[in-house]
Amino acid sequence: MIELTLDNFDEEITNSDQPVLIDWWGETCESCLALMPTVTALAATYGDKLKFTKFNTSQKGVRRFCIKHKIMGLPVISIYQKGEKIAELGKEELSPESLEALIKKYC
Repeated sequence: MIELTLDNFDEEITNSDQPVLIDWWGETCESCLALMPTVTALAATYGDKLKFTKFNTSQKGVRRFCIKHKIMGLPVISIYQKGEKIAELGKEELSPESLEALIKKYC
């Protein structure tokens, strides 16, 4: 899984031939940390069809960037294609089952 930063975000998201999953997470987000093993397991299963990345929202200086991408709470899983967000699951609808269903839709 690719760790995204402000420096590599555009390159990894915009220049990808595949759809890209972004796991938006934070270091103090218990729900995010609980979801990580599921995301990692799904990356092992579907990583040849979908690019798996993660963005730590606890990085210094990323608040405005997260707001720009409409990340207002955590956890959030987004799917981007050609640099545009095409799907998203937020905390309320995010479960291992809904996440796998979302991934299958874009594989």
